[in-house]
Amino acid sequence: MAKNKLFRKHIAIPQDHGSWVFILSPLLIGIFAGRTFTPATFSLVIAAMAAFMLRQPASTLIKVYSGRRSRDDLSAARFWFLVYAVIALAALIGLILNGFGDLLYLAAPGVVIFAWHLWLVSKREERRQVNVEIIATGVLSLAAPAAYWVGVGHYEPAGWWLWGLVWFQSAASIVYAYLRLEQREQVKGQERSGMWKRGWRAALYTSFNLASVLILSLIHALPSLLFLPYLIQWLETMWGITHPAIGWKPTRIGIRQLIVSTLWTVLFILTWR
Repeated sequence: MAKNKLFRKHIAIPQDHGSWVFILSPLLIGIFAGRTFTPATFSLVIAAMAAFMLRQPASTLIKVYSGRRSRDDLSAARFWFLVYAVIALAALIGLILNGFGDLLYLAAPGVVIFAWHLWLVSKREERRQVNVEIIATGVLSLAAPAAYWVGVGHYEPAGWWLWGLVWFQSAASIVYAYLRLEQREQVKGQERSGMWKRGWRAALYTSFNLASVLILSLIHALPSLLFLPYLIQWLETMWGITHPAIGWKPTRIGIRQLIVSTLWTVLFILTWR
């Protein structure tokens, strides 16, 4: 019974499955851009994943203390919070011992956003906070330059390009996901003008990303083919605006988003190299 109390999946593992791509994508992009996998890289991956996993038991703890969850979840939440915290701390010590202690500065904005999220949880206001999620993905996107710098062994300004490029894609992905979820309640037969009225923000984000990367590629500030993954995301967004997800289940929307994000990540890695 004690074992069953501790090993609860909904407390140990984040349940918003679509969020995994926002940490895995920047990590993979940074690792491949750095072209080297070192013991420090391993420590960084463990630290980043542990910090990502920490959010679930921490949120559960706040919900228990604010009366939103049963106190039966308290033991499991405390256990997994401690497990992930210890793992993250050990991995950070590994980074420091490998000479990358300066990367700890990148954790500062993460602490602020994490505290903000927990405050929203305590107020029962954490759902449908699109702007908060966009800012949070900006923090997660810092994993890309961190992995890149660890791979090359030193600081290089190109890491900030990776951060901005990954963050802008993540922001567009979040806005588009909210559009698709909103479309589920849309009435069939809506005029095309109404579709664009709903989807203007998603269209703006992906169009800005594509145009910016294309221009920077043409002037050789970025790799010449880097616009291709952004073109894929732009095409998906244009299709999604004109083909509303009326009656779709959230799982179907999430799977399609995951496929597009995975394809984007693979193409980014290939075209960056």
